[in-house]
Amino acid sequence: MHAGTKKDSGNTFGQDGFTLIEVTIAMIMLMVGVLALAGGIALGARQITGSQDQLLASERAAEAAETVFKARDSKVLTWAQIRNVNGASGNDGGVFLDGPQPIKDPGNDGLINTNDDGALLTLVKPGPDGLLGTADDISVPYFGFTREIEIRDISASLRQIRVIVRYHTSTAPGTYILTTYVSQYA
Repeated sequence: MHAGTKKDSGNTFGQDGFTLIEVTIAMIMLMVGVLALAGGIALGARQITGSQDQLLASERAAEAAETVFKARDSKVLTWAQIRNVNGASGNDGGVFLDGPQPIKDPGNDGLINTNDDGALLTLVKPGPDGLLGTADDISVPYFGFTREIEIRDISASLRQIRVIVRYHTSTAPGTYILTTYVSQYA
């Protein structure tokens, strides 16, 4: 051997580069990762859209519970009338309609889910100028929303109120349930 010459040991690792199979596998793995990330972003966007409907449903449920308390506190109704029309017994004799009802404006009695309810409730959104309370605002009816007030006796002076609001999101139907209690005494 001469000084300055190097003997080839037969190890060519690091000098050949990547094979076509290695590049293809790496591209497939990268593509799976990108598709998973895109799916996660799409799911997050759907959740954000659905959360607005859930917020509206929770507000409509709270409004329904408050209307029962209002009826009791203002003495608009007697304790015997703060029930469903049919209810659990089939003839409870109250004023609140049974089953899911479209979400409407309260009628002359000021109570919701009763026989005298008005037109379908509308949601006012800002118009093209982006400002709420201007002439170009848009009124959108609450299509796809229903509300049910279910009143059941717990004792002679205590009742359970369940408000069930059903709504449809872009992905699936949703349900919001609010449970509270009302006593005969304010």
